[in-house]
Amino acid sequence: MNKNIIILRNIKKFYEMGETPYPALRGVNLDVKKGEFLCIMGPSGSGKSTLLHILGCLDKPTEGEYILENENVSEISEDKLAEIRRNKIGFVFQNFYLLPRATSEYNVTLPMIYARVPLKERILRARELLKSVGLGERLHYFPNKLSGGERQRVAIARALANNPEIILADEPTGNLDSKSGEEIMEIFMKLHKQGKTIILVTHERDIAAYSERIVHIKDGLIDFEEKVKKR
Repeated sequence: MNKNIIILRNIKKFYEMGETPYPALRGVNLDVKKGEFLCIMGPSGSGKSTLLHILGCLDKPTEGEYILENENVSEISEDKLAEIRRNKIGFVFQNFYLLPRATSEYNVTLPMIYARVPLKERILRARELLKSVGLGERLHYFPNKLSGGERQRVAIARALANNPEIILADEPTGNLDSKSGEEIMEIFMKLHKQGKTIILVTHERDIAAYSERIVHIKDGLIDFEEKVKKR
């Protein structure tokens, strides 16, 4: 049985909005097993993106404990959080966030630059990753010469640059047509089979069906969970 790679206990997040703090999360408890494919669903304003930001160490909870690989990351320094984001977590976003004046290859090398990977190794790994997502012939293309699906493939390759344990994806198919969305989800399925822990936020039921477990968020709390039948 896989051990838990993530443990959340009574996670609360308040944002200052006038005199009364707004409770984006009101006490979330969640365990994620190593190698699990988990989907988070919920209506707009439910807290799912806030939860993903906390899981990705992009934000800290106001209260509660976040244990990541046996380390309490709720209270560690910003430098240590940056190290975790760089080495343990890969991010994939709805809007891709690629550098518009950089090639596919250079976009994928960026996380490795921050990790101080030598130039030759960066280039070789970027090319291997782009080939693995079906873009071996698009190394020197700029984002404006790629389709939406191809841009998201570059973003996935970039997320894998430092070989993270965990992939966090926020509406990764939200800007894609259905065929491109299916192709992107097949890549996530392949990564899952390779042992990556994947946590994906979506509002689309057919996308959530690729996961093993769906956590439904409502009003800053987990409303209910469901297991997904094997495809």
